[in-house]
Amino acid sequence: MAGPMAHSRARRNPADGRAPVRRAGATVGTVFLLIGALGFLPGITSDYGDLRLAGHQSGAELFGVFQVSVLHNLLHLGFGVAGLALSRTVRLARAYLVGGGAVYLVLWLYGLAVDERSAANVIPVNAADDALHLGLGLGMLALALLAGRDGDRR
Repeated sequence: MAGPMAHSRARRNPADGRAPVRRAGATVGTVFLLIGALGFLPGITSDYGDLRLAGHQSGAELFGVFQVSVLHNLLHLGFGVAGLALSRTVRLARAYLVGGGAVYLVLWLYGLAVDERSAANVIPVNAADDALHLGLGLGMLALALLAGRDGDRR
């Protein structure tokens, strides 16, 4: 029969004691880092030779679907770094998910409003990006709400 000491010597799971909203923020940040990096890889990004700094003229598409540019990829990388940095506390992780969700909903609206072939399409975005931005915005807001229910642990 194992006593209380046996449990204290067990290997600890790094996620134990970490608030769900912090794990959610860190996970979202990690995914953005991965997507930002993949946007610079030929083969994963189709028409890589058409990758431009910014603007709708960039013909590169991540996974052959999502229009990207160097600026777009750098924004993903920056958003990922922010997610990891802000997931150090419950308050900041929640702010990252709520703020990021709001940003992606604004990007969705931007994508609906801007002509894909206009100079105003600087990020650039296409219809697939628009749908993804809507999903990301709603998903991040849902994570902030649902994962944040576990109290305000550090």
